[in-house]
Amino acid sequence: MTPVTSTTWGWFSDPYHEHEYRYFSEGNPTKLVRDSGTESFDPPPDFPMPESPVRAPSHAATATGGADMRRADDVEREAPYDRRAACQSAISAILRFGSSG
Repeated sequence: MTPVTSTTWGWFSDPYHEHEYRYFSEGNPTKLVRDSGTESFDPPPDFPMPESPVRAPSHAATATGGADMRRADDVEREAPYDRRAACQSAISAILRFGSSG
């Protein structure tokens, strides 16, 4: 068991026994939960935790290995939207395949 402090964060067993794991932030259970590797939202119940949470095994904490995450600056690395190129692609598709209208 892990004592819950203001520095407790990460994946832990769900102390409410509603899900396999629940994410903790600053010592508080959050609505982010995980069951069989699938994450979803379910707010914690409005009553005190019946028991202290147990830190999730490291393989459970990184089920996706971060592959489903994007950095905030990823947008800066992508090519900006080019309206002229988009119009040319649309016109080319219409000329090649015809219009349905």
